[in-house]
Amino acid sequence: MFVKPAPGLKIRDPELKDLIPDEGRNVSDDDLYWHRRLRDGDVVLVEKSNASAVAQPARNIGSEQS
Repeated sequence: MFVKPAPGLKIRDPELKDLIPDEGRNVSDDDLYWHRRLRDGDVVLVEKSNASAVAQPARNIGSEQS
């Protein structure tokens, strides 16, 4: 899951021994530490969207005309 610190907070990553950047960081989904931080409001879960990917229409090879 991807989390970032709640506004105004600095949250330490116990695994990497540093502060999570304001932009956020990918952390383990099954780590109870991060679930407690979420429950307590210390971090915010960020839904990473694939907005940078642009969908291209599929080419139907069978319908091409010469």
